Amino acid sequence: MNKPLILVVEDDTSVRNLISTTLRAHDYRYLTAQNGDSAIMEASSHNPEIILLDLGLPDMDGVEVIKKIRTWSNVPIIVISARSEDTDKIDALDAGADDYLTKPFSVEELLARLRVTQRRLAIMQNESPVETSLFTNGQLRVDYAAGCAYLGEEELHLTPIEYKLLCLLSRNVGKVLTHTFITQSIWGSSWDNDIASLRVFMATLRKKIESQPESPQYIQTHIGVGYRMMKVE
Repeated sequence: MNKPLILVVEDDTSVRNLISTTLRAHDYRYLTAQNGDSAIMEASSHNPEIILLDLGLPDMDGVEVIKKIRTWSNVPIIVISARSEDTDKIDALDAGADDYLTKPFSVEELLARLRVTQRRLAIMQNESPVETSLFTNGQLRVDYAAGCAYLGEEELHLTPIEYKLLCLLSRNVGKVLTHTFITQSIWGSSWDNDIASLRVFMATLRKKIESQPESPQYIQTHIGVGYRMMKVE
């Protein structure tokens, strides 16, 4: 797998050096930026394949950087921030970030998040109009054209809402989807009762696709934030 070009947006010199050294040691190509304006300029002129973004930048909030980049690009953005409140994570993810890593972080976790993002990029880049009608992840298959889902050779008997949830998660494999994003996509609203309903439907969906719902391999819960479908090898 070819290593992607990564844009590192971080104003803290020690953290920027740590990330840069890690990327260099693992043969990643990278660019750096120390504020929001330069991040937007580098992103528009060099087209990085992944962006690692700090939120606490000196000239603008990182969420604003995400919003600006999202006006022209779907490049995967992994937030790396000391802000650990659920509201901060939700704001960044709702603005268009793909993942959120809280400082302090381990080098191993950063590399793992990059590998997940690379796999998602590979899936996106290798899809053709024919292939996009069928999603495969481990034993799980979703035939979008036929409106059916299978686990192994067995067809899953899903309710319409469960099927819509499965399609939404599978089309965003590897990406954290917030409660708000999911409920808006499924029900067109995001009231408290929608989020409560989401938890119920997610629990019933898990029972149908997970061999061990208490230790799920397909759908990962981000408590207080949302859900992510993991890529199963």
